[in-house]
Amino acid sequence: MDAEEKEPHADSEYLSTLERGLSVLRAFGKDNPQMTLSEVAEVTDLSPAAARRCLNTLVKLGYVAKHHRHFLLRPEVMGFASAYLDSMSLGELVRPHLQAVRDETGDSSSLAVLSGYDILYLVHVSTNRMIRLAAGVGTRYPAFATSLGRAMLAFEHEEVRNHYLDTSTFTAFTENTITSRADLRRLFLDVRKSGYAATQDELDYGLISIAIPILDDQGRSLAAINCSTSTSRVGKEELIRTRLPILQNAARAIELALRRQPYLLRSVHPD
Repeated sequence: MDAEEKEPHADSEYLSTLERGLSVLRAFGKDNPQMTLSEVAEVTDLSPAAARRCLNTLVKLGYVAKHHRHFLLRPEVMGFASAYLDSMSLGELVRPHLQAVRDETGDSSSLAVLSGYDILYLVHVSTNRMIRLAAGVGTRYPAFATSLGRAMLAFEHEEVRNHYLDTSTFTAFTENTITSRADLRRLFLDVRKSGYAATQDELDYGLISIAIPILDDQGRSLAAINCSTSTSRVGKEELIRTRLPILQNAARAIELALRRQPYLLRSVHPD
């Protein structure tokens, strides 16, 4: 029996085997599109024996493929995302409001939630303008370097925000990326006072964005929506002046719509 299997979990209903299987699926990504057994074991911190059993099971279920010594995900894993989108109908509720933002501003507009240390895009309405960083449903970026992430973190509970600041890793993407914990802490306070977050040339050069949170009845962030475009189209002051009122109207409409469907609220931000 592996060391991982010997460790009892505090919750008797908790399935460690399921946890290990999901950790193997999450190990694959842009930086790890295919991996050997030993590489999967290293990324997931599992023993080779446990990683092998997880991989072999996922291969039999059709979620993972094996090519010689390498393992890689199969399209079947998209079924998990489709199940969420179909069952929650979040896109149907949010997309019309984001499309209205896009049509009025000419900017891409998105809704994202916090997922660990990242933001996770759930709804995205794009324009025909090309930018270097692509976004779409399922895209993830580090929360601290994005307007969406800052808007949500600023309106999270203080203990959640402090845990994020104390445990996250802050890597600069450009020379303008704010990575100081003290500076980010002050920035979150400023965002909480102003009600919006704006970034320019932080996640990538030439990218400018403004975001505001979607709030619950207690003023806690459930999600955030944004406008994102190129710095060649608009400067930061103009972005704030012209886009903020449009985003505020869209956010109010989305908040009202979410409150009429409590199951969506619990899905987006379960307590």
